[in-house]
Amino acid sequence: MLSGTVINEGATMEDDVLAIVAPSPVRRALGVGMFFGLGVLLVVIALGQNFGGFGWQAFTLLCGAGALALGEKMRRATRNHVILRPEGLFDAQGREIARLDTIARVERGVFAFKPSNGFTIVTKVPQGANAWAPGLWWRLGRRIGIGGVTPSGQAKFMAEMIAELLVIRPGTEPEPRP
Repeated sequence: MLSGTVINEGATMEDDVLAIVAPSPVRRALGVGMFFGLGVLLVVIALGQNFGGFGWQAFTLLCGAGALALGEKMRRATRNHVILRPEGLFDAQGREIARLDTIARVERGVFAFKPSNGFTIVTKVPQGANAWAPGLWWRLGRRIGIGGVTPSGQAKFMAEMIAELLVIRPGTEPEPRP
């Protein structure tokens, strides 16, 4: 997806990639498998049990269908990866997640509200509509979470790169170190 795409004369997309966070194949399989497994289990229970009323059976069937839909959404989302460029964060299709000049700070502490094996970015202004790529990233208002089924080493490296870029950017305060 990245190879050979020309950004400007003499430069390719690989030339300005600072860090990449990609899903771990094992974590991806476990996450997607759990959603699909839960969905199939709920559908089988809904169709095979006598609930004594249509309401509970419909609710269980709806929950099963929802779990299957979320499993498919996660399967599709985790085929991508998150890319850090000097301009900001992008997904593999080139969709902008956050511009670097709008990032206020990076939160990666133990008690930070962040995805598993990831970090949270707080921006100065909302970065567009709320969005979610299950297992990879989410955006809610001014907060953006990167992580989920990703390796912690890649996410930590990207978080540190963003923090360093914020330090060298004029007019910003560095993130306090614990």
